[in-house]
Amino acid sequence: MGLNDPQWGNRNSSPPDLEAILRDLNKKIASLFGIKSGGPKGPNSNGVNKFGSGIGLLIVIVILIWVASGFYIVDASQRGVVLRFGKYVEATQPGPRWHFPFPIESVEVVSLSQVRTVAVGYRDNVKNKILKEALMLTDDENIIDIQFAVQYFLKDPADFLFNNRAPDENVRQAAETAVREIVGKNKMDFVLYEGREQVAAATTKLIQDILDRYKTGIMVSKVTMQNAQPPEQVQAAFDDAVKAGQDRERQKNEGQAYANDVVPRAKGAAARLMQEAEGYKQSVIASAEGDASRFKQVVAEYEKAPGVTRERMYIDMMQQILTSSTKVLVDQKSGSGNLLYLPLDKLIQSTNPAADTSTAAKPAMEHAAPPVNETRETLRGRDRESR
Repeated sequence: MGLNDPQWGNRNSSPPDLEAILRDLNKKIASLFGIKSGGPKGPNSNGVNKFGSGIGLLIVIVILIWVASGFYIVDASQRGVVLRFGKYVEATQPGPRWHFPFPIESVEVVSLSQVRTVAVGYRDNVKNKILKEALMLTDDENIIDIQFAVQYFLKDPADFLFNNRAPDENVRQAAETAVREIVGKNKMDFVLYEGREQVAAATTKLIQDILDRYKTGIMVSKVTMQNAQPPEQVQAAFDDAVKAGQDRERQKNEGQAYANDVVPRAKGAAARLMQEAEGYKQSVIASAEGDASRFKQVVAEYEKAPGVTRERMYIDMMQQILTSSTKVLVDQKSGSGNLLYLPLDKLIQSTNPAADTSTAAKPAMEHAAPPVNETRETLRGRDRESR
């Protein structure tokens, strides 16, 4: 009965017929799904059959909706974990899937490609430090302050869901344990400066070993060192120590550079002296061998003609002596006359220390040659007289 019904509000009217209301509802449902009512006619059979068919249709619709609720889609970067009454059944691959609807089975869809990040030693910002996580002891008994981040993703959805109560906290504790072990085995300078990459790599491997031991289903992708420095309380003293170490290295480098400059020079000078000595040795040997060979040849010629050889040797010696001499020999007995020619320019040039010895020797030889010839004739005359 609608609000516009003229009988609305009439106190003397009879209560609404429940059978009529059900009949109207059944007609509406039948018209919605296109079902025509039929069956035997009777005083009550029409209403009962329509009511029963309506209830059955509702049940079918509810069942269809319940079955349809079991369909789900898994993306390419995801995996579906099917649980039957809370127990793991299987992990489904990407694509459209179906499972028994609730409450029989349920599905947890987890992402395998999502990279999760956990900070150790700080939260949200490097300046927001967590000292109980950041302060660590090195092998040389120094304390350092380290903040780093761990990036990980999932490799086994079932282990990740069932073996982890708090995945981020598990990764943080494993990372803190691993980095404390690595830092405790290395020196302070190695961790702070030249060994940061090695420390990060060793920490990554150790974290993965710890997580695999507990079957967490987590794969560590990267460990990034955000900051590594001494504690703030000893920062000034550490800076002084670093400066002193740098000065020491600078002085060592300067000394090494000086040694690299001096040592090659000394080695070069030594090699040059050795080569000069070897050359002098070879020169002396060659000169001695030449003198010996020349002496042998002179001896052989002397045995053939002793007088001629002796005179030739004398002449050669005198020529060698008079070549560098500035004296002029004049034979007064030759009767050459009163005119005497003296090469003064040549004599002055020969006495000059800066003049060439070869040019000075030529005039001496030219003007010394006649006296040598005259001396040779004089010696021959004396030799004849003695005979």
